[in-house]
Amino acid sequence: MRSDSLTLPIVVAGVLLLTACGSQKGDSQSADLTQTQGSDTPDLPGKSSCGAQASDTPGAPGTSALPGDPSGLEKDGVKIIGSSGGARACAEFKVTNHETEPFTYTIAFEFLSDSGEALTSTKQTVPSVKPGQTVKRTVAMGGLPSDPRGKVRVQIAEVRSVPADEAPSQGGPCPPSGVRVYADDGDAAMGLRVVSLHLENCGTRTTRLNGYPQLQLLDEGHKPVNSVKILHGGSAVATGTGADGVPQPLVLKPGERAYAGLVWRNTVEAGVGNPVNAPYVRVWEKPGAAPVMVIPELDLGTTGKLGVGPWKKDETNGPVTGGVSGTQSPEHPSLSAVPAQP
Repeated sequence: MRSDSLTLPIVVAGVLLLTACGSQKGDSQSADLTQTQGSDTPDLPGKSSCGAQASDTPGAPGTSALPGDPSGLEKDGVKIIGSSGGARACAEFKVTNHETEPFTYTIAFEFLSDSGEALTSTKQTVPSVKPGQTVKRTVAMGGLPSDPRGKVRVQIAEVRSVPADEAPSQGGPCPPSGVRVYADDGDAAMGLRVVSLHLENCGTRTTRLNGYPQLQLLDEGHKPVNSVKILHGGSAVATGTGADGVPQPLVLKPGERAYAGLVWRNTVEAGVGNPVNAPYVRVWEKPGAAPVMVIPELDLGTTGKLGVGPWKKDETNGPVTGGVSGTQSPEHPSLSAVPAQP
């Protein structure tokens, strides 16, 4: 097993003032990620892929004036280095991997009006940044409402990272293991959380499952969280979530999928220890399998337990959207149908 002594670029909060994208109107919004060449050495001022001169010095020519302490734009390996207007609001940033192995970074951006009103948000993934490498990227958002003062702000709300060889895969090339494992966005209601692990046989051989996925909970620093009991069956936390049943042998042919539910509550009771947050979960679909690190953002409160359901075959053909299987069938109800429990 990999050493758990990994450091994490934790939540990053930096605000950059952007020139607004003209007077675009419309209900649709779009985000894109423009990849620029990565570098093993620090980035130098130069032509920004946002269309302006990027600089590491806030307020330099080609960048917007930055309010407050400019040090807030650089934390834990992520730095906003430039901005530009034009057809869309745009910010250029760079990610530096200070670890000893490749990491994949997921960064949440929020776009706000000059007055601070939230306009929209988006996430960008920067895959496989090598140790010591600096990679430059651009995040852009079109279709934003016009601001009378013509400015939009973007802030980096959160950064998560996982070892590149354990990164979850929902698309693209099939991993060497021949299976994809990832978590959906889940459902939440009245403090109850349900997130599903999804497995797809994207290889050329049959995959066999029988039982429950094996889990290891990790905190923001990728350190094991040992204070939480992992219990078999969603009913250990709440009934009616679809994460119950007796494990059955599954045979997944190429292209077939399976799922397993994670169920927890975020209840906080006075005098019962400190709330536990475990953003990461390392998953083994069966003993001896290659681990995958997903990011379900477990806000476990002081409950001290997590329910995990058995692997079940996913008979749906549609896209996975959330909940236990991404459907609202009687076998996989939404949380609006789950009875409230203390």
